[in-house]
Amino acid sequence: MTATASSGGTPEPRPNAVGNATDGTTDSTTSQPAGPSGVPDGTTPPALVPPPPSRPPDVPPQPSSDPDPDPDPDPDPDAGSGDDDDLRTVLPEALGVPAGSSRRKRRLWLWVAAGSALLGALGGALLAYLMIGPSVFKGNDSNKEYDADQPPFTVSVRPEQSEPREWAMVLDRVLTDDEARKMQSLKGSSDVFSYLQSLGGRPLAYAPFLEHAPKKYIEEQIASGRMELSDTFRMTVLSARQYSVTINDWEVTDLTCRESTARTVVALPPQGGVAYEGIRLHLPPRADEPVRTDDDEGQGEPYFTTGFIEVGNGQSSSGLRAEVIAPPGQSCEWGIKVHYNDIHVPGGRWVQLKDDKGGPLRIRTDSVPANPRQSWVFGSVPWTACHEKPGEAMCSLL
Repeated sequence: MTATASSGGTPEPRPNAVGNATDGTTDSTTSQPAGPSGVPDGTTPPALVPPPPSRPPDVPPQPSSDPDPDPDPDPDPDAGSGDDDDLRTVLPEALGVPAGSSRRKRRLWLWVAAGSALLGALGGALLAYLMIGPSVFKGNDSNKEYDADQPPFTVSVRPEQSEPREWAMVLDRVLTDDEARKMQSLKGSSDVFSYLQSLGGRPLAYAPFLEHAPKKYIEEQIASGRMELSDTFRMTVLSARQYSVTINDWEVTDLTCRESTARTVVALPPQGGVAYEGIRLHLPPRADEPVRTDDDEGQGEPYFTTGFIEVGNGQSSSGLRAEVIAPPGQSCEWGIKVHYNDIHVPGGRWVQLKDDKGGPLRIRTDSVPANPRQSWVFGSVPWTACHEKPGEAMCSLL
């Protein structure tokens, strides 16, 4: 049986007009007049088709469990998609941000993580500095101790070997006739100079007149009444010190003089010349010596008043040219004591210079003998034997 909806509301049973529902057969039907409901009488009305299911109503949004929701509903302008969104999601979670946290919380965690990383790097650098500092200071102290154990400097003295502009050569013996003839046959002064050196001669240089020196020093130069000859040497100061060493004074020590043993003098007299750069002193030293010989401001003034010799600290050597004038007719030997200071001896110290054998350094300074057996002059005049013609004008320069 089927049930239809009646107007009364309660369904009534109705016979099946189509066929026997129990045996599954159907009878043929004939056309019947339509009833009031528009369905032919005697036929079964079509089954009612239920309407399609409707979409369930929207669920209203539930309040967030986050106590600090992001009040800014606008989308993040920097927000990306795809891999960028994955990175923005994974990175905060890798740093410990709970999943599902708001964008503000994720940003806060990222800033905290970046600050922690920066503080960690600064802390590591500070720790490294604190650990390296003591070792550096210890290394510096060790270097200073090693530096202090080294000799502050060494000094070598070498007689001037190059030919001066005006010079005199002294020999401890007389020349033979053949040697004298050969000497006078040579054409230039340089050839004569070299030849006499080969015979054992020791060169002296005419000391230039210091015309720019203070008045007192000029008067002392004139007082002798003759031109002075200096025994010139070059002093070289060496130092392997890491820190600078400054020599700022010196003194002549253990001076001894005796009569010159020279027997022969050959001279190339001066015709006027300029001073060399260096220092000059007499034996025994005059007041304020050594003095500057530079041909500029300061000539004739005490050298160590404003000057000094500096070595060490990368400057391995320094040199000084010295003109030393012995008393006429004498040969002298003497030593040098210098005053220096450095980082290890700020107040300074006096030391006696030593030779390469460890003994006191001795310097020999000669002069022209008072009564030579042989003497010649040449250059501006023809060769003149002053020991034979002492009245010749140029002979007075000996």
